[in-house]
Amino acid sequence: MNDLMAKNPGDIDETIRRVLERNRLAVLATQREGQPHASLMAFTPLEGLRFLAFATYRDTLKYESIQQDRRVAILVEDRERDDSQPGRRIVLTALGEAVETPEEERQANIATHLARHPDLQGFLSSPECEFIRVAVQAYQVVSGVDDVRWYQID
Repeated sequence: MNDLMAKNPGDIDETIRRVLERNRLAVLATQREGQPHASLMAFTPLEGLRFLAFATYRDTLKYESIQQDRRVAILVEDRERDDSQPGRRIVLTALGEAVETPEEERQANIATHLARHPDLQGFLSSPECEFIRVAVQAYQVVSGVDDVRWYQID
């Protein structure tokens, strides 16, 4: 992370929480051997702003890419935005690293993901499915061409 990622005062963390809570899909960006790859996925925030989680099959390009380089970006467009602010659309990008889920937290994390995405029951119970947590280091919050802010996770 660079010097621009200083923690900004104000309600930026509350804005990030609202966007993460009301949106269920995101775009995961990975790279493998210098080739970027983007995947639409269902995600779940865990432990406030610290982790974003998703599931994938092990035989996918995204999973193979994560195994080679754990650095990822996750983009969330606020499609469910607050109608009290017409014309204002927020886009978050979470920068982080895919990390192991501690075994003692794994089932609780999967249950939280399943509660948010009940339609993924069959997918999550597949022996070929892997549950991945991303430890977020910083969020970029964009609400306009000239309104870009950074929020660093401590």
